[in-house]
Amino acid sequence: MADVHATAIVDPAAELAAGVRIGPYAVIGAGVVVGEGTSIGAHCVIDGPTRIGRDNRIYPHAALGAAPQDMKYGGEPTELHIGDRNTIREFCTFNRGTAQDVGITRVGDDNWVMAYVHIAHDAQVGSRTVLANNATLAGHVHVGDWAIIGGLTGVHQFCKVGAHVITGFQSHVAQDVPPYMTVAGNPLAVHGINAEGLRRRGFSRERIALARQMHRLLYREGLTLDAARERIAALLGSVEGGDADIRALLDFLAASTRGIVR
Repeated sequence: MADVHATAIVDPAAELAAGVRIGPYAVIGAGVVVGEGTSIGAHCVIDGPTRIGRDNRIYPHAALGAAPQDMKYGGEPTELHIGDRNTIREFCTFNRGTAQDVGITRVGDDNWVMAYVHIAHDAQVGSRTVLANNATLAGHVHVGDWAIIGGLTGVHQFCKVGAHVITGFQSHVAQDVPPYMTVAGNPLAVHGINAEGLRRRGFSRERIALARQMHRLLYREGLTLDAARERIAALLGSVEGGDADIRALLDFLAASTRGIVR
């Protein structure tokens, strides 16, 4: 059975799995589904429809699943989905999606989300990311696996942040950031690859060198974007285990709609 504090308010239409813990004065609305082992701290407010997976730790005063902050929203039945084993610290706000997109805001697994982070409607956040204090994702933003969003960083609506990216403190992200890159500043600039992050994730020396080579072709050789893509594609087969890295970058460039930071 769930462990619900006597002062918490849980709507009868909410579903709490075994081992869920609800802290004092929390409010859990109708249409909220919470997976086994998740803890929800004091004074949290969770509105539905929201699905939360297993073994998440949600700290006090988080507000999850509220209606999107979008003036076009007309009460459509949109959702928020949160995966497993996420840490969501104090005063975070995650909004549901809108009918103008897929209708679901998604947060994956094993993310570390620090205090005061905002994830707006229709954002799609991967797994094993870090969103530092006061990071803000606008509507329709996509963040890839293992990305690190620095404190007080703002990501403009519809932007994509690739896998393994790291953004510096107070970065202004107004264009897409390709995988593996380190970026910072306002205006945003690319400062190299996230080599330390790749090492920590088990990338071989050869794969890291390949990432450096792709960075040089994209940012240091004076090539047009089309020419850089051709030169990057020509690297396929050159490094053991590297083809997936090359394809990830090429696929990201092909899918970019706001243009990449250059």
